[in-house]
Amino acid sequence: MMRTRPLKVALLGCGVVGSEVARIMTTHADDLAARIGAPVELAGVAVRRPSKVREGIPQDLVTTDATALVKRGDIDVVVEVIGGIEPARSLITTAFEHGASVVSANKALLAQDGAALHAAAGQHGKDLYYEAAVAGAIPLIRPLRESLAGDKVNRVLGIVNGTTNFILDKMDSTGAGYQEALDEATALGYAEADPTADVEGFDAAAKAAILAGIAFHTRVRLDDVYREGMTEVTAADFASAKNMGCTIKLLAICERAEDGRSVTARVHPAMIPLTHPLASVRGAYNAVFVESDASGQLMFYGPGAGGAPTASAVLGDLVAVCRNRLSGTTGPGESAYAALPVSGMGEVVTRYHISLDVADKPGVLAQVATVFAEHGVSIDTVRQQGKDGEASLVVVTHRASDAALGGTVEALRKLDTVRGVASIMRVEGE
Repeated sequence: MMRTRPLKVALLGCGVVGSEVARIMTTHADDLAARIGAPVELAGVAVRRPSKVREGIPQDLVTTDATALVKRGDIDVVVEVIGGIEPARSLITTAFEHGASVVSANKALLAQDGAALHAAAGQHGKDLYYEAAVAGAIPLIRPLRESLAGDKVNRVLGIVNGTTNFILDKMDSTGAGYQEALDEATALGYAEADPTADVEGFDAAAKAAILAGIAFHTRVRLDDVYREGMTEVTAADFASAKNMGCTIKLLAICERAEDGRSVTARVHPAMIPLTHPLASVRGAYNAVFVESDASGQLMFYGPGAGGAPTASAVLGDLVAVCRNRLSGTTGPGESAYAALPVSGMGEVVTRYHISLDVADKPGVLAQVATVFAEHGVSIDTVRQQGKDGEASLVVVTHRASDAALGGTVEALRKLDTVRGVASIMRVEGE
């Protein structure tokens, strides 16, 4: 039997995502009520500009006093889609204190203060759900923390930022330079006027912290994630990648060490083989590849951003939280029992593609090979092209630690025959 008294929802933020959440709550009200077992009612919408006309939202629901809204005491669920650290953090903790569960899409806040927010939710016996914080509409958080709760996840490898994937895909498919591809992304609305958070990897790093924490049952903060942007990727890098049967993606990589005693989380551009499923992810789409003991390899794919896709994830969480509310239970909270140490980038082991500008004369290759050998880095392939006394030397290594590779490059720079290091890129996905 359906409960007639509605569950009341407070919406914090009514931008691209928030307006879609409100629209879906209104247009799909009957379906949502049937799925939950009670109607849901939009009880208030906190905004910064109350005078703006918001289609489908009665003006009497609009307020600029978000704190008063979450303190009302009759609110069952607070949906937070304002982003940023403050006032979002204070509003969420206040919501818990006044009896509401929370659905959030705030990746930056969760990556920085997820442990404290989970603790506050647990203290007050409330839910904290955040499927929309990573990869938009793609169901990923719930499968990791619920569907794979009985499995051991070893690696999460993914494209989690649509803007950067669009830019790199455009560079790959058309031969465009970075700035040209960024300009097109901006014109099409895929990139913000200030794209720094995307192209420098900050957005992906926050998502990597969240994914690593859930996958490895370990607290991973944003500061634990190695981050490298993709603004230095060139058309020449793509040409080299194609020669290797690869393409280039900005990847979030979270993995358990081979001995199982530590984890790493990192974001950086990398070459991946064209045969890898992530290589075929085009445009502004996202995809995440999960490797675990029992399930093997799983791939989650779909639109990773945008109003409607992100709102879909928010509404999925809203339904789950409302169901819990009706049954008097809460869903899974933080699982950090493993408490594994998070290793630095120096301990990461992978393959490398190094492009050197060298003198075109006998003995150069032997000198370079000697440096690699002295630092314990094994060479897989070498390609050299020369003209008029100058040459390009491309070295692809076998697996080596980042620390060993760093020492190798430092020594290479000291050789008289090495004019410069044109590029260094990791090779992943094999």
